[in-house]
Amino acid sequence: MNFNYTLKYRTFESLLEDVRIDLKSITTEGTIDPAQLIKVAMRVNYDLGMRIYMTKERVLDIEKGKVRLPEDFYVMNFALLCGKGVTRVVNPQGTTIQDVVPTYRPWIDAAPCTNESNLGDTVCLNKCGNTFQLIQTIGITQREFSYMEPISFKNSQFIDCDCPNLAYRGNNAAYIKDGWIYFNVDDGHVYLNYQGTLQDDDGELLIPDHPMINEYYEYAMKKRILENMVMDGANVSNQLQLVMSEYRTARNYALSIVNTPNFSEMQKVWAMNRKAMYSRYYDMFKSYFQPTNFDINNAV
Repeated sequence: MNFNYTLKYRTFESLLEDVRIDLKSITTEGTIDPAQLIKVAMRVNYDLGMRIYMTKERVLDIEKGKVRLPEDFYVMNFALLCGKGVTRVVNPQGTTIQDVVPTYRPWIDAAPCTNESNLGDTVCLNKCGNTFQLIQTIGITQREFSYMEPISFKNSQFIDCDCPNLAYRGNNAAYIKDGWIYFNVDDGHVYLNYQGTLQDDDGELLIPDHPMINEYYEYAMKKRILENMVMDGANVSNQLQLVMSEYRTARNYALSIVNTPNFSEMQKVWAMNRKAMYSRYYDMFKSYFQPTNFDINNAV
């Protein structure tokens, strides 16, 4: 699955403040209830789809052959079984720069990786050329994993269809069920890269921060506020009609921006079309271009 790693986010309170500024006269009446509007922002997040979700990563400890998924887990991108890590205590003193020589793991060359996490514990999968090094920082304690192996996962609704773990076949196997990951090993560590729900470390709802997408969120909340006022008998029909037309326009703009394919997706489509045209127009003639058994001594 392809995602926009440059997308920025802001809190629901920031969005609500922008709406209050636009509806000053209504705000003074005390008719805006955040508890009624947070579900509107959650519905818009769901409407825009998986492409706006946050890519997160975490190292989980396997105990008795299973580990519980994170609370914000939505869909798994890929997973790696980590070997024994080197644990050390790092005393923070000013700015520290570390040069790490990772271990080559060819299986994850094509796998996506990120360099930062939105979790409380910092997890970083660094790539330097064709080499990788996994570093987990918990307070002043740091663990390094230089040896990682892939895991064979069974197909599930909680695993992305492009996940490389589905195609891998090896001794290490696992599956996801009822919010847990079950392994065929008793203990160890697993690196999990997944799409998480839009919330920060404190559990507060997050929304994308984009000039064109923000309009969709704001008009969706304004529409709900005016609808509640109409239900209460207020005469705001003209305002609601104006907001409805702008709401439809803002929704179309936001969906077009979110669903626009990036370069990697266009490259995949080009490769697929090239392969299809090759099979259709050239594959049938390959036998005519293959060299045959020919004795040059008997040639005339």
